[in-house]
Amino acid sequence: MTLKPFLIRYARQFGTLFGLVLLCIALWIATPYFLTSSNLLNIMEQSAINALIAVGMTFIIISGGIDLSVGSLVAFTGVVLAGFLHDGWPWPLAVACGLVAGLGCGIVNGLLVTLGRLPPFIATLGTMSVARGAALLYTDGRPSSGFDSGFRSLATGQVLHIPAPAVIMLVVYVLGHFVLTRTKFGRYTYAIGGNEEAALLSGVRVRLYKTLIYGAGGLLSALAAVLLTARLNSAQPIAGINYELDAIAATVIGGTSLLGGQGTMGGTLVGALIMGVLRNGLNLLGVSSFVQQVVIGAVIILAVLVDVLFKPKKK
Repeated sequence: MTLKPFLIRYARQFGTLFGLVLLCIALWIATPYFLTSSNLLNIMEQSAINALIAVGMTFIIISGGIDLSVGSLVAFTGVVLAGFLHDGWPWPLAVACGLVAGLGCGIVNGLLVTLGRLPPFIATLGTMSVARGAALLYTDGRPSSGFDSGFRSLATGQVLHIPAPAVIMLVVYVLGHFVLTRTKFGRYTYAIGGNEEAALLSGVRVRLYKTLIYGAGGLLSALAAVLLTARLNSAQPIAGINYELDAIAATVIGGTSLLGGQGTMGGTLVGALIMGVLRNGLNLLGVSSFVQQVVIGAVIILAVLVDVLFKPKKK
């Protein structure tokens, strides 16, 4: 391996992590409240929702797709979960039903893309509106609140003094990394995103796996909805607005190519933490929420530019 490709390879792999470290150092210098154990745990807890959605988004984008419906799925599966809880179902069974609802919605997205042959952008743009409207109809536009302490412990509990959402996030990322790098499902995800036609000619059941990939995205959106509902003690039909943009941003910042075929779970986790650290630091510095939107947008553009610059040119 010559020096230039070697440097490009490792710049792509570790550049995002280096950026996270530099960002933490800068915020530590700017405010003494940043680098405290309580604030760092708070960042992990606040980042968990976006990070979980970003796991599913990573699979989808690596496969060459996109999913704009994940934010609406958070709202829809959240109110469905709340409905089961208020009907007196045991919370583990209600959570399972919420997860199945998310899985089903994701599979519908996948079928629209594969059997319906709709572009992923159009298919999920449509289901984004459908899921949001269904959540509003199901609740008549009103939030649902008041859940038992056992269910709420999913978000308020701790494991070895670490917030439960952060623990769940880390477990999901370990599983996601294993699936992506050590299973046939992961290999086919890369193959479909790298060259779908070649994957099909190689015997990969592209339609089946693409449908399952979108199903996984819906399932992880539902898991994020579970934690959000438990944390807020409320299910809101307007929850999850712009969550799809945050998930895409975390995935792209983490080095996943929007063209498909490239990406890692570790990179996405770092991308989600960068989003969380940036928001937390700007809040500590008293920066206006309007300015925060500008800064985060600039970071996303910079991440995509870096991806383009370091992406090897096809010969």
